[in-house]
Amino acid sequence: MSKMSTEWVKVALNGPTMGTRWQATFFAEPDFDPAPIRAALQAAVDEVDGQMSTWKPDSDLMRLNAAPLGEWVAVPAQLAAVLRLGLEIGRASGGAFDIGMGDAVTAWGFGPGDAAPDGIRTAMAASRRPAHEILEFDGDHVRKAAALKLDLNGIAKGYGVDRLAETLRHHGISDGLVGIDGEMRALGLRPDGEAWTIAVEAPDAKRRTPHSILALQDAAVATSGDYRHWVEVQGRRLSHTMDPRRGAPLIASPASVTVVARTCAEADAWATALMVLGPERGAALATQTGLDALFLLRGDSAGITPLGIGPLFATDAVATG
Repeated sequence: MSKMSTEWVKVALNGPTMGTRWQATFFAEPDFDPAPIRAALQAAVDEVDGQMSTWKPDSDLMRLNAAPLGEWVAVPAQLAAVLRLGLEIGRASGGAFDIGMGDAVTAWGFGPGDAAPDGIRTAMAASRRPAHEILEFDGDHVRKAAALKLDLNGIAKGYGVDRLAETLRHHGISDGLVGIDGEMRALGLRPDGEAWTIAVEAPDAKRRTPHSILALQDAAVATSGDYRHWVEVQGRRLSHTMDPRRGAPLIASPASVTVVARTCAEADAWATALMVLGPERGAALATQTGLDALFLLRGDSAGITPLGIGPLFATDAVATG
């Protein structure tokens, strides 16, 4: 679309996916028909969900989970790409991001069923090896060298956002903002030449308010936090983020970690990894790998202390709300 036009109208589309909603915002000429692109965007996220969901027993991921050890399983190219990226970030994070935590996720009640005490005991007692040591590839064929239950909840939503962005571009839209829940990706600029503005949410379970505002161009952002999805066990609220060392939810973690990266799948996975590592080890790894990350830390009082890593969070690209 030409940036010379002065008759832009805002187009805002959305639809259901992964237990929440996707959204896409861009500007077009007044006679633009949004129906074809809405259908294409919905089809893109439906394909991701159909391949990677643990809530759909017939998904390609669940088919791989059910396959016998040592058997090569053909998987779709998109699922193979996400599995490979998950293993890559798993290695780079020293196992802090682990796509092999499906047994713990299910046992603690973060899957389709309720928490199961026997499953929790089994998950916590299991002798664990990270998925990047177990999953093997031969092209788009995958096999498990040891017992493993895969779960892509820490990366699939981000990948779905990337597919929304690719779909916009495929339809000739080079400037826009797409997202699923709080995972977002900005393409190009707004018609006025300004960057897209995205709120970093304050870690508050009772209300949705911005902590700060990001200005992004051709970048993605994802946040992992302890305040939206949890279970209560013996009066204690436990976050959905799993500690691979324990086979259980994190006991102590940042309130949230926000990561800005080239793709939303990368941002999504790294935000989870840094949550698991915590502010000291996480900040050190973010610095070492060149990540832009914002840790929001709870103190003894009700206040939140920010810890920014990388040039983006040390510049005016972030405005505190």
